[in-house]
Amino acid sequence: MYAIIKTGGKQYRVQQGDILDVELLEAGKGEEIEFAEVLFFSDGSATQVGSPLLSGVTVKGKILGCVHGEKITAVKYRPRHNERRKFGHRQKGTRVEITAIAS
Repeated sequence: MYAIIKTGGKQYRVQQGDILDVELLEAGKGEEIEFAEVLFFSDGSATQVGSPLLSGVTVKGKILGCVHGEKITAVKYRPRHNERRKFGHRQKGTRVEITAIAS
């Protein structure tokens, strides 16, 4: 049994027990969260495709904590002006464990 959910502008294929990193969510560590934007659901024998979303199907998860992406560095340089600038960025995210898929 698996589902395709949408969160943070991205789509994820999830099964029960999966651990995935999603965009930063406004919930604390250990809290339960429900993903209501389900696009596709399959239980092995039957499938349901939303247009665009399915009603009555929810995916529940537990927040494991905050994670950081890898560091991205960039350099700006202007020749003949003695101007050099280096800066970096790390995207924050949330690690979620999928606990249940209910239809």
